[in-house]
Amino acid sequence: MTTIFLVRHGETVDNAAQIMQGQTQGELNEQGRSQARQVAERLSAEPVDAVVASDLHRAVETAEIIAAPHGLPVMTTPLLRERDWGSFTGRYIPDLKGEVWPDDIESEEALLLRARTFLLYLTTTYPDKRVVAVGHGIINKAVLAVYAQCPMREVQRMMNCEVHILSTSAVTMASATTAACTAVRTATATSAEGTAAVAAESTAAVAAAERAAAVSAE
Repeated sequence: MTTIFLVRHGETVDNAAQIMQGQTQGELNEQGRSQARQVAERLSAEPVDAVVASDLHRAVETAEIIAAPHGLPVMTTPLLRERDWGSFTGRYIPDLKGEVWPDDIESEEALLLRARTFLLYLTTTYPDKRVVAVGHGIINKAVLAVYAQCPMREVQRMMNCEVHILSTSAVTMASATTAACTAVRTATATSAEGTAAVAAESTAAVAAAERAAAVSAE
């Protein structure tokens, strides 16, 4: 079993200003750096084999602070990026209330499939290891939903630098990913709207899962 310390990045300048960051890089503010140092201190006595982060700067910076007491490098993956908010990105969040969601927002199905693929990647790359994984509010929510096998709406969004401890295996995640890929392909085949976007996300996630499986076989 792989033990995962799932962390949300520290508070950023845009978090404080209520700006939708999405897949922009973001920058920790002083509060965010302080939060990351608190997590680093909390986890300093824990055995940690690896530290993995989203490749967005706000997650990498948080992960580097947490990794420092362990003398570990930070590995990055785009699988753990925040949800792509499309044309909502950069907007003032309170202004978005009641607006119709544009078509360029990453779908919940694609987000959940990416979360499953991330968990498969992590458990195949780090079997029986203890890994810190630093992500973002919505992708972490998707990861927790996949882990708990429940709808995303039933999962509370993590606060900045909140930590959840998960334990799972590559066998469990491979089974979940295969089922999810089948479901998304079926939905793609029967839906008249957004099929190209969902198909593209599904194909990318399946390819990532296959790469992760190949790594575990080496």
